[in-house]
Amino acid sequence: MKHLHLLFIALLPTMGHSSSKSTSAPPPSCPDYSEYSRVKHEPFSSGKFALSYARPPPECRTFTSPALESLLDSMQSEISDPDLYRLFLNSYPNTLDTAIRWQGNSSTNPEEELTFIITGDIDAMWLRDSSNQLQSYLPLLNQLSEDPKTDPISSLFRGAINLQARYLLTSNPYCNSFQPPSESGIPPAKNGAAVNDQVFPPYDPSAVFECKYELDSLAAFLSLSVNYYEATHDISFFTQSKTWLAAVKVTLNVAEEMKQPTYSPDGKVLETKYRFTRETRRGTETLFNDGNGNPVARNTGLIRSAFRPSDDATVYQFLIPANMMFSRYLGGVVPIVNEIEKGFGEELMKRASELRVAIERFGKVPVMAENGTTTEMIYAYEVDGFGSANAMDDANLPSLLSAPLFGFLGTEDETYMTTRQRILSSEGNGYFMKGPVLSSVGGPHVGPGWAWPMASIVRIMTSEDDEEIRVTLKELLGSTDGLGLMHEAVNSFDGIKWTRQWFSWANGLFGQMIMDLRYRKPHILKESFQ
Repeated sequence: MKHLHLLFIALLPTMGHSSSKSTSAPPPSCPDYSEYSRVKHEPFSSGKFALSYARPPPECRTFTSPALESLLDSMQSEISDPDLYRLFLNSYPNTLDTAIRWQGNSSTNPEEELTFIITGDIDAMWLRDSSNQLQSYLPLLNQLSEDPKTDPISSLFRGAINLQARYLLTSNPYCNSFQPPSESGIPPAKNGAAVNDQVFPPYDPSAVFECKYELDSLAAFLSLSVNYYEATHDISFFTQSKTWLAAVKVTLNVAEEMKQPTYSPDGKVLETKYRFTRETRRGTETLFNDGNGNPVARNTGLIRSAFRPSDDATVYQFLIPANMMFSRYLGGVVPIVNEIEKGFGEELMKRASELRVAIERFGKVPVMAENGTTTEMIYAYEVDGFGSANAMDDANLPSLLSAPLFGFLGTEDETYMTTRQRILSSEGNGYFMKGPVLSSVGGPHVGPGWAWPMASIVRIMTSEDDEEIRVTLKELLGSTDGLGLMHEAVNSFDGIKWTRQWFSWANGLFGQMIMDLRYRKPHILKESFQ
């Protein structure tokens, strides 16, 4: 198995998109899904886990698609275990069922589609989350029987790309999470944690929900664009857009600014382009050194990230998974850019290649092998360029574990294989949670003892070992506390303790994993996990 990017798209049944509807909000009579998803609903699955039916009533779903419903029906014959099918049935459509908060058009350009996607119970749109949430539906894009311009699922992608471009151009491109567009009529959400934030560059809270600079958020905008183009080959959307290329240039400009070191060649402290402080009791919610973060060295070629994909502060600001993702998708947009502005694509490819070289040079660190007599090289999670490194991984994507999923490297890469072995070990990763309920990577966002199903899903998607996949799948089935949805985190020793029952990104990723297994390991889906 080499690069895993988009492998799961293939071999799906041909499905039409004859009709679809989208609503800006469910009817007032519909239950609040944040409460609905906490309660078990009949009919329960017929397996030993008796999983709840967790989809909202049809009239309460935020987006409906005949293509999706056809896919869900067809997969019932592909998945033999009743609990596994129920978990797929609940999880895969979760973003469409619950998180398409608003869909419409720009007030200044009726041809410009907009899609506002929430990740759960907050009316705010994260660049990273929304990109990943839609990625789950790439199989539907790949099986288009209509022109992408008239396909409703395609419209969701284009609307999200347009809205993300607007955020980057008109709000603050260093920010990660944004308020509803004015056209939606949805009032701005309040972020109590951010009331006393001190952020530079400053931002408008009526447009921005939170302003944590995360390199992977910029990469997420690029990835959504690349994923849409590679699935549909709809180049006209990009060539006719008045904002997309400008947003790419803003993204690149921020990345270049964040290559700045802490000190000049003569030792003077340079003024950082981004600062963030928050009044908090949690160390992961603010940056060291009065909002500047820990120092980084000169001449590395790496890009700083003040925060991780978990929204936790970095310890060392050169976050290697985020640099990997940015390099991959900076190169990925080149075929699109080449159709719009000659010459600029070459510049992007050059910078993507230079970043890859920097990762290989500074992102690898030596560790002692298990036999104690040799030294192995692994990818560090974070480095500072001075020689300090954080040898760990976090559950949130992009992670080191997930590098093959976004196509930066293959699962057969020697350094990746060594890194993976350590990541999935409590001896090699301080945030690997081992326990009888779920053994998985976690992170400081929830803390020690809490395993993240998201990381278990990625483990399956980056494995060719049937037994590893079976064991991890069975753990996931038993981790939902009967609710039939993927949680944010689960206590590795007590399955009735979990956080965040409504996490549509993790749900979509689970469905994405099942689609991947249908392509790579269909025999596993035919097995019983009872």
